[in-house]
Amino acid sequence: MRENILIIHPRDNVGVTLRTIGAGEQVLAQRMEGFPALESIPVSHKIALRDISAAEEIIKYGETVAVSIRNIKKGEWVHTHNLESKRWKK
Repeated sequence: MRENILIIHPRDNVGVTLRTIGAGEQVLAQRMEGFPALESIPVSHKIALRDISAAEEIIKYGETVAVSIRNIKKGEWVHTHNLESKRWKK
């Protein structure tokens, strides 16, 4: 198996792509069953590891980094079009 995403922390609900992943391509990581990417996702970007509900926290590094602004399906690109960052909020 050749991994194409990295899951940084066991609590994470997103993985980080190690290279650009094409739509329909199998998403692979250690200790995880593969699943298809629902769209093309650029290198170093986030991908949903499971379905994420609107207003749910996006967990990366084991910490909340953002909140979803709509439902996100497993295998979707997680980026500024479907989340609100918590990094700069006070």
